[in-house]
Amino acid sequence: MKIKLLLLLSLFGLGMAVATVYLIPSDSDPVFWLPVFIICAVVIARETAAKRFLHGLVLGLLNSFWITIAHILLFDQYIANHIREAEMLSMMPYPDSPRLMMLITGPVIGLFSGIGIGLFALVASRFLTPRKS
Repeated sequence: MKIKLLLLLSLFGLGMAVATVYLIPSDSDPVFWLPVFIICAVVIARETAAKRFLHGLVLGLLNSFWITIAHILLFDQYIANHIREAEMLSMMPYPDSPRLMMLITGPVIGLFSGIGIGLFALVASRFLTPRKS
């Protein structure tokens, strides 16, 4: 497992975490995430020779860590710009604890996005050869 690579790639997640609080509306999220996933998958395919899916999975979880922390710490700013998310949080099992719901759902979303990145990395590895270490 290339931890340094994963930490560097997770900086995309940190950047997106802050950007989704202040700049990116929720309906535009996928437009920004898809290129991030593709870039990360290509880098994983180029920089690793094995366990590409696992690298993608772990990266998704690292990204969700950054995003969850940013959205919890910057909750008031996040909710002010994301009305639909505020409505969804109010319908969740703990409507009085939206930060707790973010803490619970964040890693689940990270798991699914990690599966996506992992699958993209596997596909990219079919077309790219890893660099010599």
